[in-house]
Amino acid sequence: MVRLRVIDIETTGVAPPAEIIEIGRVDVVDEGAAWRVGQPMARLYRPLRGIPPETMAVHHITEEMVGGETPVCNDDKLRLAVWAGGDPDVLVAHNCDFERMFIPESITAPLPWICTYKAALRAWPEAPRHSNQVLRYWRALTLDAALAMPPHRAAPDAYVTAYILGELLTVATVEDMIAWTLEPKLLPAIPFGKHRGSAWREPPTDYLEWVTRQNDMDPDVVWNARRELKRRSGA
Repeated sequence: MVRLRVIDIETTGVAPPAEIIEIGRVDVVDEGAAWRVGQPMARLYRPLRGIPPETMAVHHITEEMVGGETPVCNDDKLRLAVWAGGDPDVLVAHNCDFERMFIPESITAPLPWICTYKAALRAWPEAPRHSNQVLRYWRALTLDAALAMPPHRAAPDAYVTAYILGELLTVATVEDMIAWTLEPKLLPAIPFGKHRGSAWREPPTDYLEWVTRQNDMDPDVVWNARRELKRRSGA
């Protein structure tokens, strides 16, 4: 039995030393004939340095909700969230680079990760956007509204991502998605400049070569430009 554990976190900021204040998870289990999405669960944690108002405005977790006896999210709590309830074979998150900033590799190793955002870019380049909520409606997923809402909370986001993962598993293997996660984002279109919105095959070669020479360019953009140049050269 293969167990894919979808993780979602809410935090006090966009990067450490911001703190985790909620962890949600949902298991997606291979039962032979089909993949089964389990029940979401989540835990709140008390930050040591408070929650900025602009962050509360995203997930609406207030300091009153995580006061009193609410535990702090230490390594032991993270280890329990990742490993308890049946050992997972793979960890999954939508844009897992974010979760991996906050959950140390010493806790998750040797588990591989699947990034459903990167996988969706590969599987569905034609999607209008690739956030989990846009994909939810674009794929017309039939979800339990009580479990899928509100967005930007750990359990609902993990639940929505689990069903997106289920959709991805109809067009890609677990091994495919692990491999895609190890690579930069395969961008379906150029995201900036005079060729914004164009497919990578459309701009002239000298423009792509210029992109690869820019030291301050997004590494994913540079990788996509180099990938297209490599395709044109037949390498």
